[in-house]
Amino acid sequence: MTDRTSLVSLGDLAWDVLAKPDTMLLPGGDTTGRMELSGGGSAANVAVWAQRCAYPATFVGKIGRDRFGELATAELQAEGVHTALTLSDQHPTGVILALIDRRGQRAMLTGQGADWELLPGDLPLDVLRGARHLHLTAWSLFRDPPRAAALQAAHAATTAGATLSLDPGSFQMIQQLGRESFLKIVDDVPFDVIFPNDDEARAMSGERHPDAAMGWLRERYPHALVVLKMDEDGVMIEGPDCPRLQVAATRDPLIDATGAGDAFGGAFLAGWLRHGDPRRAAHLAVQVGGWVVSRFGARAPADDDLRARLARAASVQEPA
Repeated sequence: MTDRTSLVSLGDLAWDVLAKPDTMLLPGGDTTGRMELSGGGSAANVAVWAQRCAYPATFVGKIGRDRFGELATAELQAEGVHTALTLSDQHPTGVILALIDRRGQRAMLTGQGADWELLPGDLPLDVLRGARHLHLTAWSLFRDPPRAAALQAAHAATTAGATLSLDPGSFQMIQQLGRESFLKIVDDVPFDVIFPNDDEARAMSGERHPDAAMGWLRERYPHALVVLKMDEDGVMIEGPDCPRLQVAATRDPLIDATGAGDAFGGAFLAGWLRHGDPRRAAHLAVQVGGWVVSRFGARAPADDDLRARLARAASVQEPA
């Protein structure tokens, strides 16, 4: 059961397999590299990072009744995230393979596990109606199921007074579904905040330049706060009550970009829900995102550097 302060993140909880080869992968060849196994999934990562930024978070989703599901759930709960899970005997817990190149950029291969089979009847309506905020990723919208469940969750939460955010998820999946088909689905989601990255903004808008993409998004969704993630160029933000502003990225070295956008989103929402200031929320989020890209994996263990960043970001004030 949540209380009215809780952020609820609905969607994918999976088991991540991270692989960073030392040399190029060749057909039929062998090489060495770095491997890591951990809990993952975009929606689950958002919940973890909101919780790490001291905002109470609950994850809602579906996993297999299997060992990977047990491990992924245990990792969420160890982070302090509350869980409202449906267990499936028909579908295994999803597995995501993240291939990381020498520059730190990642390509994802997502196995369609139990998280893709969330049905409206699986939803914990008491949790959704008790939430202050609901976060969705487009991974819950690209096919049905789980689309009907995600849309019903959005209706239940917003009708009860929650705000709503959306991460467009994947430029490649947008292209595969078709731009107009994707936009038709998104237009029916009454989100208050949207978190596209540069590639997703281009795929949605058809515009090549971030300024033009931002203009298109603001015109299409005039009631939403648009938070455009631009990697090393930082973040651009504009909304109905927020003139356009930019916050610079950190100078952290890029080791692995896996989960950095999710971490940014979780941190931003933690700040924004706490004090309502997009600029302060962005300062927190870029610090968290910079820390994540300079580590391996989406949820590296917290250290003194992270704690110092969170403390510094908490002290950032708007100029008088």
